[in-house]
Parts: sequence; C-alpha cells; structure tokens
Amino acid sequence: MMVSAAARAETTQKVRVLVVDDNEGFRDSLAMLLHSEDLEVVGQAGDGSRALELVRTTHPDVVLMDVRMPSMDGIEATRQLKSRFPSLGVVALTGTEDQQAVRDMLVAGASGYVLKDTDGDEIVNAVRRAAAGGAPLSPEVTPKVIEELTEALERERRRARQLEVAQEALIERAARRHELISRLGHELRTPVTVILGMAETLRKGTAEEEERDEILGTIVTRARGLARIVERIEAAAEVGLAEHTDVLEVAREVAACDPRVEVRSEGPVTASLNRAAARRILEELVENALTFSPAGSPVIVLVTQRDAVTQIRVTDLGVGIEPAFAQRIFDPLEQGEDLNTRTHPGVGLGLTLARMSARSMDGDVSLEATGADGSTFLWTIASAAPTVRSPAAT
Repeated sequence: MMVSAAARAETTQKVRVLVVDDNEGFRDSLAMLLHSEDLEVVGQAGDGSRALELVRTTHPDVVLMDVRMPSMDGIEATRQLKSRFPSLGVVALTGTEDQQAVRDMLVAGASGYVLKDTDGDEIVNAVRRAAAGGAPLSPEVTPKVIEELTEALERERRRARQLEVAQEALIERAARRHELISRLGHELRTPVTVILGMAETLRKGTAEEEERDEILGTIVTRARGLARIVERIEAAAEVGLAEHTDVLEVAREVAACDPRVEVRSEGPVTASLNRAAARRILEELVENALTFSPAGSPVIVLVTQRDAVTQIRVTDLGVGIEPAFAQRIFDPLEQGEDLNTRTHPGVGLGLTLARMSARSMDGDVSLEATGADGSTFLWTIASAAPTVRSPAAT
C-alpha cells in the first residue's frame, strides 16, 4: 500500500524519490543533486521493468522517470505505475526534441516533465511540486506540448460530439422504426383478419352463391392491398444498392402508366442511386398526385439538375393540403382525409416510405408548395452523377 506524501512529510519531512534512467552516470548525478537538497533517494533503476519492482519495495513519493530506455520505456512504465499506484507522482525526464514523448508521458499519467539539461534547481522544484500534487512543466517545451495536447483534446471532443450525434440519430431512427412497425402491424392485422374470416366462411360453405362472389371480390381487393404494402416496404429496404441511373428514363417509365402524367426536363439527368427504389419513390409521388387530383387533370413531373443536385417536382391540380395537416402528411399511416369521410383507399404509407427511401439515399422528399390550385412535392437527390453527353452534343 502506498503512503501519501503528505502523511510521510509529517514524520520525515523528506520526499522519497526513485531515480530511473538508463545512463548510470546521469542517475548518480541526479541522486547526488537530490541528496544535496535534503531529498531522500530510495533507489535507482536502469529501465522501466526494474522501476516497477523497486516502487513496490521502496514506496517512493515521486519517480523521476527517463522517457527513452531499453526493455521497458518510461511511457509504458508510467502507465503501469499509475494504474497500480494512482497517487504516485511521476516526473518525466526528456530531451528538447521529444515533443511526442512528452505528450505520451502526460497521457500515460505523468505529473509533469523537465528537460535533462535544465538547471538543477528546476529539477528539484519539479520533484517537490509533484510530491505536493502539482504538475511541473518545463517552459522550454510547454508551449508546443500544450498546443499538441489542445489539438488532440479538440479532436477528441469533435469525435465525441460526432458519436453523440450519431447515437442520437440511431435512437431517433430506432424509435421511428418501432413506431412505424407498431402502427403497420396494427394496420395489417385488420385486413388479414378480414381475409381469414371470409376465407373461413367460404370453407364452411354456408354462404349463398351471390355472397360467395362478393366475398371473393373483397378477399382479392384486400390481398392486392397487402401485396402493395409489402412492395413498398421492400423498396424502402433496398435503397442502399446504388448504381448509375438515368433519372429521366425512370420518370418516363412511371409516366407511361397513366396518360395524365407529363414529364418535362431540360435535358438528360443521371444520378447515383438505387434504380428500383428511385422508381418506387416516384411512383408513390405520382400515385399520390393522381389520387388526389380531379379526374382528367394532368400531373406534371419536372426533372432538373443544377451542379451536383437533382430535383424532381411532382405537381397536381388538386384542392391542396390543409395547413394544419401539412406538418403530418409524412407521418406513418396518415392521410389527408378523416377516416369517417375517406373516399380514397390506402393506409397512408406511401409518402412515409417515399421520404424514408429518399433520405436513406442522402436525399429528401418534402412538400414544396400547396394551395387551392394544387400541390407540389419535391424529391431532392443530394449527390448526382455527372451528366453524360453524346459526342454529337459537344
């Protein structure tokens, strides 16, 4: 067990010092210096391993530790000593060129450091200050070391903040995923229960002929709706597989599904993203626009690219979205209609999954504008690949 410097000072008034250096002549010189200043040298060691042994038997207050030594250097010896004897003072002995070594010694737990060629009084004062719990620092090296330590500390702070932000994002993402799965499970159980109940009715054979046709039609409708939900979830899960994609071509493929959809662009547009997921995102936006637009009215898909940003706007001529609901339009299982007056089928997952997929590819989906004359949804692809032009276009 180590005895504190303060407790020993009350009885002996002398600071007990272990001198560690691989140069025997220098060790002897240090020992003579310390003796002359009424400090008690309890032992000498030529390397870190021997220093560990002597500390256990001599119980010094301070170890005057050379940094560069064979077998075990002062950095490793200091690390082990401070882990076993936290109250032990360690003063590093270093040369003017050992900036990195000084920083490593301080990180290992050294109380302070002095240069080997410094004045004898400074070495003695460093030992006394370390014994009293101070942190002696040699002025010749201090500014550079403090600068390096400050930079290292700032890097650690930035890294810690980055980890903190990442952790917060993971927690938020996990919470959103849990909420989505919980709501989705609740929403899926209803049609599944209906399908199972109707199938059981058909199995028993108790339904009339006309009832059987109606039951089968309902089962088919419900099953198709479930299949659509599964496709949306699969698309959201596949967004990490990026490739060089012709965005304009994807837009035209989606537009081909309905004559009301018109694609406009200033030229070819390409981006690095998952093609299947991109098509799903655009299908969700277009389907939403068609669903909430007057019959026969057009839906405009405008594809533009500026620098490294691709923007896709889907504009409809519907009645717009109420301001109070605009903040919730992307929430899971939300729709722009009340349940008791709803005229459009679905569980409100389309826009949620579209935004989720877009954000997973470093982009976003947002409601850019809405009013009595229609709404515009904006899909932004953050990092687009360079546009490839044919030789004739150059």
